[in-house]
Amino acid sequence: MKKESFRIYLSSYDHKVLDDSAKRIIEAVEKSGASVAGPVPLPTKIKKYTVLRSPHKHKDARNQYEQRIHKRMIEVSDSNHQSISSLSSFSLPAGVGIEIKQI
Repeated sequence: MKKESFRIYLSSYDHKVLDDSAKRIIEAVEKSGASVAGPVPLPTKIKKYTVLRSPHKHKDARNQYEQRIHKRMIEVSDSNHQSISSLSSFSLPAGVGIEIKQI
């Protein structure tokens, strides 16, 4: 049986939902017998937007908004077929993006 390693990247706007999802993924992978490292917090990406309140008269009146994208990385090593199949049938809450890359 071939042992494989891969990384799971999670991203979300809400860090609480992201941490809960990472915890559930780690529990599922550890049940299958693979070793897990993480979750490693990656830098939060902040997108800032400035919008004019009125396009014609009040040029100095502006609203500022920001969007924070939180990210986590989980590294799975010594995985087997059972751990990969448990991830493929795993359901995540809405708003959590997942990307799996093989090392």
